[in-house]
Amino acid sequence: MALKIEQVAGLKVPDSFIGVIVSAVANRGDSVGTAKAVTLNFRDPDYSPEAGGFHPVEIRLEKQTTSWQLVYITDFSYQGHYTPELIKEIDVCFSIKQIFHYLVGWLTAKEG
Repeated sequence: MALKIEQVAGLKVPDSFIGVIVSAVANRGDSVGTAKAVTLNFRDPDYSPEAGGFHPVEIRLEKQTTSWQLVYITDFSYQGHYTPELIKEIDVCFSIKQIFHYLVGWLTAKEG
């Protein structure tokens, strides 16, 4: 059975991105079964403060009655000069319909 992800009004993501999420879950080979939540982590093993690369991304889905709903999509990046730390750079929070960016703080869906 295909994973059905319900879009959140005001924070719609591209269908192609939804397809990537569905494929990532399907490619695991195991069903989500009775799970009430799924957290996906995408990481570039070569990403580092020195070399750069693709930022790590975490996506959380929660089971609703007949579908799944995005809870958040978080993009992490290394920040800092002397001792860079991996921090949240962008956090899209679907439950409160706000977006966080580490340089400006919380934004409304429209601002984001």
